[in-house]
Amino acid sequence: MKVYKVNDKSIVLIEGDITELEVDVIVNAANPYLEHGGGVALAIVRKGGYVIQEESREWVRRYGPIPVGGVAVTRAGKLKAKYVIHAVGPIYGDPEGDVKLASAIKSALDKAEELNLSSIAFPAISTGAYGYPYKVVAEIMANTLKNYPYRNIKKVIVCLYGSTAYKEFLEVFDKVFTSSLT
Repeated sequence: MKVYKVNDKSIVLIEGDITELEVDVIVNAANPYLEHGGGVALAIVRKGGYVIQEESREWVRRYGPIPVGGVAVTRAGKLKAKYVIHAVGPIYGDPEGDVKLASAIKSALDKAEELNLSSIAFPAISTGAYGYPYKVVAEIMANTLKNYPYRNIKKVIVCLYGSTAYKEFLEVFDKVFTSSLT
């Protein structure tokens, strides 16, 4: 675990299982149709209950597919969190992918602020089936988190599944967050 400070906010990098965290909201790396069939999304539904999938389908029925870079919110079922923010990241190779990934991260933060939440946990969005390299996601995420205009959020956790992801994010986060100290 490594903690970075942005003014009075904490950005925490950990290796672990996002479904085990006690935070106000966890972010799900979702697809536009909110069908939670693999990766983080499937783990969230397995741990939180099928109600998350049901609410997700209802959201898509009402509002349509989520655009890449956008978010939707459901309750968190049996998870320790209150909500799940489903963020749709881009597929690696999309010419606008980096901008869309930053938008997905920022949109999740905006939604958490709108809900007056104080803690949020992110996975490595777009790194699984969508093929983004860890280092690229880490750079976009670190810079977005560092420059975000926080109001209610006091703690952001970036929860990485596996030591490879953790080490690559740690290397990038150390560079991005310590560069502001010099």
